[in-house]
Amino acid sequence: MKRLGALILAVSSLTAIAGRLQAQPAPRDPDFSGAARAATALPQLHSLLVSWRGELVVEYYAQGRSATRPANVKSASKSIIAALVGIAIDKGLIKSVREPIATWFPELKKSADKRKLAITVEDLLTMRSGLESTSGGNYGAWVSSRNWVRYALDRPIVAEPGTGMEYSTGTSHLLSAILTKAAKTSTWHLAQEWLAKPLGFSLAQWPRDPQGIYFGGNEMLMTPRQMVSIGELYLRGGMARGRQVVPRAWVETSCVPRTTSRWNSDRHYGYGWWTSEVGGRQTCFAWGFGGQYIMFFRDLDLVVVATSSTSVSDERYGHRRQLFDLIAEDVVGPVER
Repeated sequence: MKRLGALILAVSSLTAIAGRLQAQPAPRDPDFSGAARAATALPQLHSLLVSWRGELVVEYYAQGRSATRPANVKSASKSIIAALVGIAIDKGLIKSVREPIATWFPELKKSADKRKLAITVEDLLTMRSGLESTSGGNYGAWVSSRNWVRYALDRPIVAEPGTGMEYSTGTSHLLSAILTKAAKTSTWHLAQEWLAKPLGFSLAQWPRDPQGIYFGGNEMLMTPRQMVSIGELYLRGGMARGRQVVPRAWVETSCVPRTTSRWNSDRHYGYGWWTSEVGGRQTCFAWGFGGQYIMFFRDLDLVVVATSSTSVSDERYGHRRQLFDLIAEDVVGPVER
């Protein structure tokens, strides 16, 4: 009789526990609807895409924009070039990031400033070549020159190589020239074969310098969905469709801060990728003039892509601040809640 009573009591207890378990509300998926609504209030914003757990959950396009219309990603191109450098090293076409760039530009041996011989591939990747910048006020003269590579290499040394950050599109263009020399084919062809095809799309050709070298730090053309694919690729440690497209170690080291922006002390630079916090969460991102972003949050399984007007800096009219606030409140926020 005692055994029967104990059994009844045990069954009753299990039933009560089961009832409590069933009463627990099922976890809700994040509500991202506020992101698309908020996007309409940003006049410079052309598109906003959000991928969570590998699924596209937000896809906003301003009037006149679409999923198939390529965007000029501006300096976000530098992050793509950096990915190609990582693949080239993995394939043995470039020995290592410590390889002196004089290997491909032997004319540096004739330079009066022998410090140029100390510049390495890593210095180009991290914007620490020490060469005077070709960006900002120097940009027009550089892209108007007859030989972009020679012009960039001829800039005077303004800091010891490997030390402070000197942001320069010419520095990244030197990486495109190195890729072209090392692989004996164009940077566009490498981007097409090594990145675009494994990700399932075709990459449009973009401008070249007077010698035919594809622009290594600007003007690359990608649709917003292609940008999402790049973000997903880096979020997954370089894996896509069951294939290691970019070496995992390269993806991880690309987001290790190695220097800091002189204009934004909270923004750090790795191998062609920026790092910062948005909404209190660490993110690694590609960034182009005007507000072109490929941003991924590894711990949230989240990718955010934005394209914006290229006619005005994203610092003007508070566009960058508004966009980052939107991402923090209407994208990162719902995932955390």
